[in-house]
Amino acid sequence: MIVADRYAKSLMQIALETNQLSAVRADMKMVEQVCHENREFNLFLESPVIKTDKKLSVMDAIFNGKISNTSLSFLNLITKKHRESIIKNIAEAFDEQYKQHQNIHTAIITSANGLDATTKQKVMDLLKDQLKGEVELIEKTDASTIGGFVLKIGDTQINKTVAHQLSNLKKQLLNKGLN
Repeated sequence: MIVADRYAKSLMQIALETNQLSAVRADMKMVEQVCHENREFNLFLESPVIKTDKKLSVMDAIFNGKISNTSLSFLNLITKKHRESIIKNIAEAFDEQYKQHQNIHTAIITSANGLDATTKQKVMDLLKDQLKGEVELIEKTDASTIGGFVLKIGDTQINKTVAHQLSNLKKQLLNKGLN
């Protein structure tokens, strides 16, 4: 969302200028979490019937004392400009811009049963060497992988699952049967 990216970029500039980048990232993570966990809060923000001053007072009640004054002022400004419905998108866009600024790569690894500590550390070390930066590893489990793993970094995906190998073997056998 282009508008959310622009607001996130502005917040990034403010955070850099005031030397509060880490604090603002933590704040935006909290805002993002509140938005993801509370459907009612999202509906509240999106409602055209609820007046701006009511939204400001609720936002203050939720976030005052829990996030920095910089972040709270930013949320208030967004609300006053009637852009509160995209606060979640702004928080997500800010996190992406933060990761890019700090050279942090997000890798998602999916396996049948999760990774043990040794395997996880090996994956992290390998990714750090290959990507030349910090790595944020997100683990997911999916029993349908049967065994092995799927590793996704940006647009690249490496599928080393047993299910994928079986599927490839089936295709090969079917192709040979047709020839």
